[in-house]
Amino acid sequence: MNWGNKLIIVFIVFAALMSTLVYKSINTKFDLVSKDYYKDELRYQDKIDGMNNAAKVSDVIITQDHDNISIEFPKELKGFKANGESWFYCATDEQKDKKIPINLNENGSQIIPKSQFAKANYLVKISWKVGDRFYFSEKKLTIK
Repeated sequence: MNWGNKLIIVFIVFAALMSTLVYKSINTKFDLVSKDYYKDELRYQDKIDGMNNAAKVSDVIITQDHDNISIEFPKELKGFKANGESWFYCATDEQKDKKIPINLNENGSQIIPKSQFAKANYLVKISWKVGDRFYFSEKKLTIK
């Protein structure tokens, strides 16, 4: 086999590899954290203020048992009406994300059935408002 044939084989192999890379890059699924990224970035100061307010009260505690996930809100806010949501953000798959409105029981906690969630790692972003004060907390959670 002469060098001309070898050169043609190298070009064919190179073209096949490049075609494979282009095919894989076109079919790669990627999810953005937010579709309104710019608008969310402008409201980031609200998040910082909420984290500072949450640091002044006791911590939000998230626990899970076999059937439920329990979100326990700060004891200092017990008895107050809280409005907001818990966003269970799954970084690996947008389809697993869940936004759940806050609905506290008389103990100042919220019980969520585990059956609503897939087994995954979540970042739970809890934002709530009591009166005119905004609070924000982030916790990691692995649902097994």
